[in-house]
Amino acid sequence: MDLGFLLIAGAAVVFAGVSKAGFGSGAAFAAAAILALVVEPGLALGIMLPLLMLMDAATLRPYWKRWRREDARLLIISGVPGVVLGALFYKVADADTLRLLIGAIAVLFVIYRIIGRSGRLPIAQRPMGAVGGAFFGVLTGFTSFISHAGGPAAAVYLLSQKPGKTEYQATSVLVFWAINIVKVVPYAFMGIFTLETLKVDLMLAPFALFGAWLGVKAHFLISERVFFGLTYVLLTATGCKLIWDGLT
Repeated sequence: MDLGFLLIAGAAVVFAGVSKAGFGSGAAFAAAAILALVVEPGLALGIMLPLLMLMDAATLRPYWKRWRREDARLLIISGVPGVVLGALFYKVADADTLRLLIGAIAVLFVIYRIIGRSGRLPIAQRPMGAVGGAFFGVLTGFTSFISHAGGPAAAVYLLSQKPGKTEYQATSVLVFWAINIVKVVPYAFMGIFTLETLKVDLMLAPFALFGAWLGVKAHFLISERVFFGLTYVLLTATGCKLIWDGLT
Protein backbone atom coordinates (compact mmCIF):
# COMPACT_ATOMS: atom_id res chain seq x y z
CA MET A 1 0.00 0.00 0.00
CA ASP A 2 2.42 2.68 -1.19
CA LEU A 3 1.37 5.91 -2.90
CA GLY A 4 1.88 4.46 -6.37
CA PHE A 5 -0.44 1.53 -5.70
CA LEU A 6 -3.06 3.80 -4.14
CA LEU A 7 -3.09 6.10 -7.18
CA ILE A 8 -3.36 3.22 -9.65
CA ALA A 9 -5.96 1.35 -7.61
CA GLY A 10 -7.97 4.48 -6.84
CA ALA A 11 -8.21 5.46 -10.51
CA ALA A 12 -9.13 1.89 -11.49
CA VAL A 13 -11.84 1.67 -8.85
CA VAL A 14 -13.37 5.02 -9.86
CA PHE A 15 -13.44 3.83 -13.47
CA ALA A 16 -15.12 0.59 -12.38
CA GLY A 17 -17.76 2.55 -10.47
CA VAL A 18 -18.56 4.74 -13.47
CA SER A 19 -18.80 1.72 -15.77
CA LYS A 20 -20.83 -0.40 -13.37
CA ALA A 21 -23.25 2.29 -12.21
CA GLY A 22 -23.61 4.18 -15.44
CA PHE A 23 -23.29 1.93 -18.44
CA GLY A 24 -23.90 -1.70 -17.41
CA SER A 25 -21.21 -2.65 -19.89
CA GLY A 26 -19.26 -5.26 -17.97
CA ALA A 27 -16.19 -3.06 -18.38
CA ALA A 28 -15.98 -2.67 -14.60
CA PHE A 29 -13.74 -5.74 -14.63
CA ALA A 30 -11.06 -3.50 -16.13
CA ALA A 31 -10.22 -2.51 -12.55
CA ALA A 32 -9.28 -6.10 -11.68
CA ALA A 33 -7.26 -6.35 -14.89
CA ILE A 34 -5.38 -3.13 -14.05
CA LEU A 35 -4.67 -4.30 -10.50
CA ALA A 36 -3.44 -7.63 -11.89
CA LEU A 37 -0.65 -5.67 -13.55
CA VAL A 38 0.79 -4.64 -10.19
CA VAL A 39 -0.28 -7.44 -7.81
CA GLU A 40 -0.91 -11.22 -8.08
CA PRO A 41 -4.19 -11.83 -10.01
CA GLY A 42 -5.90 -13.66 -7.15
CA LEU A 43 -5.14 -10.76 -4.85
CA ALA A 44 -6.57 -8.33 -7.41
CA LEU A 45 -9.81 -10.34 -7.54
CA GLY A 46 -10.00 -10.44 -3.74
CA ILE A 47 -9.51 -6.70 -3.43
CA MET A 48 -12.16 -5.90 -6.02
CA LEU A 49 -15.06 -8.10 -4.84
CA PRO A 50 -16.03 -6.10 -1.72
CA LEU A 51 -15.63 -2.86 -3.69
CA LEU A 52 -17.90 -4.15 -6.45
CA MET A 53 -20.44 -5.14 -3.81
CA LEU A 54 -20.26 -1.65 -2.34
CA MET A 55 -20.91 -0.20 -5.80
CA ASP A 56 -23.86 -2.60 -6.20
CA ALA A 57 -25.39 -1.42 -2.93
CA ALA A 58 -24.90 2.24 -3.85
CA THR A 59 -26.41 1.72 -7.30
CA LEU A 60 -29.52 -0.31 -6.47
CA ARG A 61 -31.57 2.62 -5.20
CA PRO A 62 -31.40 4.86 -8.32
CA TYR A 63 -32.55 1.94 -10.49
CA TRP A 64 -34.94 0.34 -7.99
CA LYS A 65 -37.67 -1.77 -9.68
CA ARG A 66 -36.71 -0.53 -13.16
CA TRP A 67 -35.32 -3.96 -14.02
CA ARG A 68 -36.79 -6.85 -16.00
CA ARG A 69 -37.63 -9.20 -13.13
CA GLU A 70 -37.96 -12.50 -14.99
CA ASP A 71 -34.77 -11.97 -16.99
CA ALA A 72 -32.87 -11.07 -13.82
CA ARG A 73 -34.22 -14.14 -12.02
CA LEU A 74 -33.14 -16.47 -14.85
CA LEU A 75 -29.60 -15.07 -14.97
CA ILE A 76 -29.19 -15.15 -11.19
CA ILE A 77 -30.44 -18.73 -10.73
CA SER A 78 -28.36 -20.10 -13.61
CA GLY A 79 -25.40 -17.99 -12.53
CA VAL A 80 -25.00 -19.99 -9.31
CA PRO A 81 -23.70 -23.21 -10.97
CA GLY A 82 -21.46 -20.96 -13.07
CA VAL A 83 -19.91 -19.62 -9.85
CA VAL A 84 -19.33 -23.22 -8.70
CA LEU A 85 -17.58 -24.05 -11.99
CA GLY A 86 -15.48 -20.90 -11.63
CA ALA A 87 -14.40 -21.96 -8.14
CA LEU A 88 -13.37 -25.40 -9.40
CA PHE A 89 -11.36 -23.84 -12.22
CA TYR A 90 -9.68 -21.36 -9.88
CA LYS A 91 -8.45 -24.21 -7.66
CA VAL A 92 -6.38 -25.70 -10.50
CA ALA A 93 -5.25 -22.47 -12.22
CA ASP A 94 -1.93 -20.80 -11.43
CA ALA A 95 -1.21 -17.05 -11.50
CA ASP A 96 0.02 -17.04 -15.11
CA THR A 97 -3.06 -18.93 -16.30
CA LEU A 98 -5.25 -16.33 -14.62
CA ARG A 99 -3.25 -13.50 -16.22
CA LEU A 100 -3.71 -15.11 -19.64
CA LEU A 101 -7.42 -15.63 -19.08
CA ILE A 102 -8.11 -12.15 -17.72
CA GLY A 103 -6.06 -10.60 -20.53
CA ALA A 104 -7.84 -12.66 -23.19
CA ILE A 105 -11.25 -11.72 -21.78
CA ALA A 106 -10.27 -8.04 -21.87
CA VAL A 107 -9.22 -8.18 -25.52
CA LEU A 108 -12.22 -10.32 -26.56
CA PHE A 109 -14.52 -7.87 -24.78
CA VAL A 110 -13.19 -5.04 -26.95
CA ILE A 111 -13.59 -7.12 -30.13
CA TYR A 112 -17.13 -8.10 -29.11
CA ARG A 113 -18.16 -4.49 -28.45
CA ILE A 114 -16.60 -3.13 -31.66
CA ILE A 115 -18.23 -5.81 -33.83
CA GLY A 116 -21.53 -5.27 -32.04
CA ARG A 117 -21.46 -1.53 -32.64
CA SER A 118 -20.54 -2.00 -36.30
CA GLY A 119 -23.79 -3.90 -36.85
CA ARG A 120 -21.99 -7.05 -37.98
CA LEU A 121 -22.91 -9.03 -34.87
CA PRO A 122 -26.18 -10.85 -35.55
CA ILE A 123 -28.83 -10.23 -32.93
CA ALA A 124 -31.81 -12.54 -32.69
CA GLN A 125 -35.00 -11.02 -34.06
CA ARG A 126 -36.97 -12.79 -31.35
CA PRO A 127 -36.10 -12.78 -27.65
CA MET A 128 -33.81 -15.63 -26.57
CA GLY A 129 -35.60 -18.41 -24.73
CA ALA A 130 -35.04 -19.83 -21.24
CA VAL A 131 -32.48 -22.42 -22.41
CA GLY A 132 -30.32 -19.78 -24.06
CA GLY A 133 -30.73 -17.52 -21.04
CA ALA A 134 -29.67 -20.33 -18.71
CA PHE A 135 -26.56 -21.04 -20.81
CA PHE A 136 -25.48 -17.41 -20.72
CA GLY A 137 -26.36 -17.28 -17.04
CA VAL A 138 -23.91 -20.11 -16.31
CA LEU A 139 -21.29 -18.33 -18.42
CA THR A 140 -22.01 -15.12 -16.53
CA GLY A 141 -21.40 -16.80 -13.17
CA PHE A 142 -18.21 -18.51 -14.39
CA THR A 143 -16.56 -15.43 -15.91
CA SER A 144 -17.70 -13.29 -13.00
CA PHE A 145 -15.97 -15.62 -10.53
CA ILE A 146 -12.62 -15.87 -12.30
CA SER A 147 -12.27 -12.26 -13.50
CA HIS A 148 -15.31 -10.16 -12.42
CA ALA A 149 -16.12 -10.12 -16.14
CA GLY A 150 -19.63 -11.55 -16.27
CA GLY A 151 -21.06 -8.49 -18.03
CA PRO A 152 -20.52 -9.53 -21.67
CA ALA A 153 -22.21 -12.92 -21.22
CA ALA A 154 -25.17 -11.35 -19.43
CA ALA A 155 -25.38 -8.68 -22.14
CA VAL A 156 -25.76 -11.25 -24.94
CA TYR A 157 -28.95 -12.55 -23.33
CA LEU A 158 -30.31 -9.23 -22.08
CA LEU A 159 -29.83 -7.43 -25.40
CA SER A 160 -31.80 -10.17 -27.17
CA GLN A 161 -34.77 -9.15 -25.00
CA LYS A 162 -34.66 -5.62 -26.49
CA PRO A 163 -34.72 -3.71 -23.18
CA GLY A 164 -34.62 0.08 -22.90
CA LYS A 165 -31.36 1.73 -21.84
CA THR A 166 -32.32 2.23 -18.20
CA GLU A 167 -34.17 -1.11 -18.04
CA TYR A 168 -31.01 -2.88 -19.24
CA GLN A 169 -28.82 -1.02 -16.77
CA ALA A 170 -31.16 -1.74 -13.84
CA THR A 171 -31.32 -5.46 -14.68
CA SER A 172 -27.52 -5.66 -14.88
CA VAL A 173 -27.19 -3.96 -11.49
CA LEU A 174 -29.60 -6.43 -9.85
CA VAL A 175 -28.01 -9.52 -11.45
CA PHE A 176 -24.47 -8.70 -10.36
CA TRP A 177 -25.57 -7.54 -6.91
CA ALA A 178 -26.90 -11.09 -6.38
CA ILE A 179 -24.05 -12.97 -8.09
CA ASN A 180 -21.40 -11.03 -6.16
CA ILE A 181 -23.10 -12.02 -2.90
CA VAL A 182 -22.98 -15.69 -4.00
CA LYS A 183 -19.23 -15.34 -4.67
CA VAL A 184 -18.46 -14.20 -1.12
CA VAL A 185 -18.47 -17.66 0.50
CA PRO A 186 -16.14 -19.44 -1.98
CA TYR A 187 -13.86 -16.38 -2.15
CA ALA A 188 -13.52 -16.42 1.65
CA PHE A 189 -12.99 -20.19 1.96
CA MET A 190 -10.44 -20.21 -0.85
CA GLY A 191 -8.50 -17.31 0.64
CA ILE A 192 -9.06 -15.04 -2.35
CA PHE A 193 -9.85 -12.22 0.01
CA THR A 194 -8.51 -11.95 3.53
CA LEU A 195 -8.34 -9.55 6.44
CA GLU A 196 -5.44 -7.79 4.71
CA THR A 197 -7.35 -7.27 1.46
CA LEU A 198 -10.30 -5.92 3.46
CA LYS A 199 -7.98 -3.32 4.99
CA VAL A 200 -7.06 -2.22 1.48
CA ASP A 201 -10.77 -2.10 0.62
CA LEU A 202 -11.43 0.31 3.48
CA MET A 203 -8.93 2.73 1.97
CA LEU A 204 -10.40 2.34 -1.51
CA ALA A 205 -14.07 2.48 -0.47
CA PRO A 206 -14.38 6.28 -1.01
CA PHE A 207 -13.14 5.82 -4.58
CA ALA A 208 -15.80 3.12 -5.16
CA LEU A 209 -18.62 5.30 -3.83
CA PHE A 210 -17.45 8.32 -5.82
CA GLY A 211 -17.24 6.23 -8.99
CA ALA A 212 -20.75 4.81 -8.46
CA TRP A 213 -22.19 8.29 -7.85
CA LEU A 214 -20.41 9.63 -10.93
CA GLY A 215 -21.64 6.68 -13.00
CA VAL A 216 -25.31 7.30 -12.19
CA LYS A 217 -24.88 10.95 -13.22
CA ALA A 218 -22.99 9.95 -16.37
CA HIS A 219 -25.74 7.50 -17.36
CA PHE A 220 -28.06 10.41 -18.05
CA LEU A 221 -25.51 13.00 -19.22
CA ILE A 222 -22.58 11.47 -21.14
CA SER A 223 -22.52 9.79 -24.54
CA GLU A 224 -21.68 6.10 -24.44
CA ARG A 225 -19.43 6.65 -27.48
CA VAL A 226 -17.08 8.89 -25.48
CA PHE A 227 -16.96 6.54 -22.49
CA PHE A 228 -16.37 3.39 -24.50
CA GLY A 229 -13.70 5.02 -26.65
CA LEU A 230 -11.57 5.34 -23.54
CA THR A 231 -12.64 1.90 -22.31
CA TYR A 232 -11.53 0.13 -25.48
CA VAL A 233 -8.07 1.70 -25.44
CA LEU A 234 -7.61 0.93 -21.74
CA LEU A 235 -8.76 -2.69 -21.98
CA THR A 236 -6.74 -3.43 -25.11
CA ALA A 237 -3.51 -2.15 -23.57
CA THR A 238 -4.17 -3.87 -20.24
CA GLY A 239 -5.24 -7.15 -21.84
CA CYS A 240 -2.19 -7.33 -24.11
CA LYS A 241 0.13 -6.62 -21.18
CA LEU A 242 -1.46 -9.38 -19.07
CA ILE A 243 -1.23 -11.87 -21.94
CA TRP A 244 2.43 -10.98 -22.41
CA ASP A 245 3.13 -11.37 -18.68
CA GLY A 246 1.30 -14.71 -18.59
CA LEU A 247 3.28 -16.06 -21.52
CA THR A 248 6.68 -14.81 -20.38
